[in-house]
Amino acid sequence: MHVAPWFWFVVIVLVAWGTVGIFQKLSTNYISAESTLVLLMVGFLLFEPFVYPGKQLFHCSRHSLAYGLLSGLLSTLGAWGLFAAMKYGGKASIVTPFSALYPLIVVVLSPFVLHESVTALQGLGVLCALIAVFLLST
Repeated sequence: MHVAPWFWFVVIVLVAWGTVGIFQKLSTNYISAESTLVLLMVGFLLFEPFVYPGKQLFHCSRHSLAYGLLSGLLSTLGAWGLFAAMKYGGKASIVTPFSALYPLIVVVLSPFVLHESVTALQGLGVLCALIAVFLLST
């Protein structure tokens, strides 16, 4: 059986993001959302030497630079919102799965922005995800 190379990166995402919610909640139990956000940035910086692209970082178009910076800003805003939700009483078992629905925005916008198609089966998956979060939050 052949497994596509991207699959193993997704496994890393699943394991890393699957456990990070626990540490985010533990952190916001003791410090502010803003302090947790600063520590998140320190964690990013500690990891950077392992993935630094070298000179490639400075050889990109303005569009690529803008998209990358906008991605970072929106990611930071989302992380702060997640930490604030946990700090102000949100349970990790509800907040994390609810916030994990962010790909729904991609699914809805991708046909218009990225010209990708969304199948009926994928639409059914979105519906199941919404039902799952509703059931978790009740």
